Amino acid sequence: MKGFNKSTPYNNLPLLPPKVELETKEILTKTIKASRALAHLNGAIRNLPNPSLFLDTLHLQEAKASSEIENIITTNDDLYKAAVADKKFDNLATKEVISYKEAIWLGFKRLEKKPFITTNLCIELVQCIKQNTASIRSTPGTTLSNTKGDVIYTPPSGEQVIKEKMANLEAFINENDSIDPLIKMAISHYQFEAIHPFSDGNGRTGRIILLLQLKLEQLLDIPALFLSEYIIEHKDKYYKGLKAVTEKNDWSEFILFMLDMVEKTAIKGLHRLESIIELMETTGKEIKEKLPKVYSKDLVEVIFKLPYTKRQNLIEVDLGTPKTVGNYLMELEKEGFLKSVRVGKEKLYLNQKLMNILEN
Repeated sequence: MKGFNKSTPYNNLPLLPPKVELETKEILTKTIKASRALAHLNGAIRNLPNPSLFLDTLHLQEAKASSEIENIITTNDDLYKAAVADKKFDNLATKEVISYKEAIWLGFKRLEKKPFITTNLCIELVQCIKQNTASIRSTPGTTLSNTKGDVIYTPPSGEQVIKEKMANLEAFINENDSIDPLIKMAISHYQFEAIHPFSDGNGRTGRIILLLQLKLEQLLDIPALFLSEYIIEHKDKYYKGLKAVTEKNDWSEFILFMLDMVEKTAIKGLHRLESIIELMETTGKEIKEKLPKVYSKDLVEVIFKLPYTKRQNLIEVDLGTPKTVGNYLMELEKEGFLKSVRVGKEKLYLNQKLMNILEN
């Protein structure tokens, strides 16, 4: 690309929209498949009696995978315990993943009030992820390196330059309706990563923006899509696609990668959702048969909201006194529906079958 040198700030990063043919036959064919898969997933979510039931679980799974791309590693077990227990976890990775989950939620709440993706929203997201007062990069010297320490890319430098690039990206996301929404999402994602507006947290912020764009374009009601899992599995292809845009202005490979990510992830997400719903229905029937005095629809929902639960979660939905709900949980453990574990001074109860679905 003209003006690109991996060792000098890419202040000539072209503005959007790209001046190349984007909607080729191959890309449009893939767009139809991705749109269809996404519509099936969104339809399944809309048909749930309580679409928000699995939100915390889904957010945490995406947060875990997205953080893993940045080598912030935690286990499902630590993560779900930390989400439910009062005990403060010292594991910094777990804390960062939970902050990321909160940032997804924050983004969706902001979009419901004001349906625009702005630079200020991106700043809010990165501050939530990093739990600090981060803003647009103002100090020079940011470079991206490979595992050997070789510089592979130097993003634009200078606060004003970065703000101008972000203003252009903002206009492209919110105002350009001439490009298919999924193709537009792929282009926007490249541009955000190329601008690299923050000192840290760009990757995670960029992946939240993907989910927010799907919401903004009314393609996905709730963020029930684990896009980061796909990037982890195809990391080399993802970075190769980004590189091809930067160095050759070849958008095709990257857009196809992003469309494939949406399609495959939506199909996998639908299967996972169907497995959880099926497990929830069979578990509900079994509890009703074996423990009719314990059973209620609300109780089943509580033990499927997250893999771990505790007495307080049952009290919060008016299932009884601390003593009553404590007895319910003990009965559920006795019949093999849950398994108790100690975390600090608390007793948590694990829905192992739900955890198995999330881990596979």
